[in-house]
Amino acid sequence: MNGAASKVARPAGFLMIDIRKKLQDELNQIERELRVELPREILRAREQGDISENAEYKSAKERQAFLEGRKAQLQKRLASLSLINLEKIPHDRVAYGSRVVLYDQEADKEVEYRLVSPEESDVSQGLVSITSPIGRSLVGKQVGDEARIVTPAGTREYEIRNLVTIHELEE
Repeated sequence: MNGAASKVARPAGFLMIDIRKKLQDELNQIERELRVELPREILRAREQGDISENAEYKSAKERQAFLEGRKAQLQKRLASLSLINLEKIPHDRVAYGSRVVLYDQEADKEVEYRLVSPEESDVSQGLVSITSPIGRSLVGKQVGDEARIVTPAGTREYEIRNLVTIHELEE
């Protein structure tokens, strides 16, 4: 086993809280920049005269548009995270928060992954996004099932050898 995911000792409920905090912190920073810093920059640039050829003004307005877009993304993601009901996650199948041991038939070795949200993913730590090719191939599978994982490097065959669901991790 590569053991990377086994270093992750915190239950998935805590991971969910961490990611919400991380997103909320970024949202707060963006809102501060939109309310305080950018208006100052725009005012300073306007005071320089003609704004039609003012690079500072144009740059500040572009930054403002970017931040407004990112703010909307973060608000949408936070809203969708709040809809996740951990109680509805299956107890016997691979789903969000599951720790899965796979047997790589081609390489003749075991690998271990933990399925997490896209924001939490870190493959070097064994944290794989549930929306990644690996995650999508594993969701809904049980111990003993075969999983074909299609990645840019090609298709690999795995057997699910062990499964610990989010419910067992939080006990």
